[in-house]
Amino acid sequence: MNLLSALITWLVETIGKMGYTGIISLMFLESSFFPFPSEVVMPPAGYLAWKGEMSLSLVILAGIFGSLLGALFNYWLAVKLGRPLLLKYGKYFFISEQSINKADKFFLKHGHVSTLVGRLLPVIRQYISLPAGIARMPIKTFTIFTSIGAGVWVIVLTFAGYLLGEHQELIGKYLHIISIGCILMAFLIAGIYFLILRAKNKKIYKSPNN
Repeated sequence: MNLLSALITWLVETIGKMGYTGIISLMFLESSFFPFPSEVVMPPAGYLAWKGEMSLSLVILAGIFGSLLGALFNYWLAVKLGRPLLLKYGKYFFISEQSINKADKFFLKHGHVSTLVGRLLPVIRQYISLPAGIARMPIKTFTIFTSIGAGVWVIVLTFAGYLLGEHQELIGKYLHIISIGCILMAFLIAGIYFLILRAKNKKIYKSPNN
């Protein structure tokens, strides 16, 4: 808790000095390969908004924009390097070209909801951009659903810092509750999507005589 409190204090000072550029930079790191948790970036920014030193709406937009930039960076890497590396070294990990093609077909068909759900899940959120890039998911679709998923996460964390106000030491206490809530939301979205697909398939394959 002392370490978290010290980290939050440092981030408040850093974000205060760097402003919205600092939020974008830190969220870019969080959304790419670098192990920098958004859980300690957005709440302090929300706290600064509570103090009136930053705009709440601009803090949220900066967080989403930084997350999107990091995701696009991973997407670009996957487009450029992902498939060649998998085709060359995948056999050593029991990954065949056929399985890669199957994964591509699945992601091209269900990539939008996979991206949205993935952005709400811990650990996965940083890496969901990689299969999207390997499958060459349409960049417009990827951008939209990444922004929505990242937006939910950023808004929740920012408001946590904003509503707690001067009691920022309580962030650590509520982070696991926030994470569990986002995980449940992800499963709910996936469940609704599955039910919609199931209903569509039943309609398509329904006998003309019924």
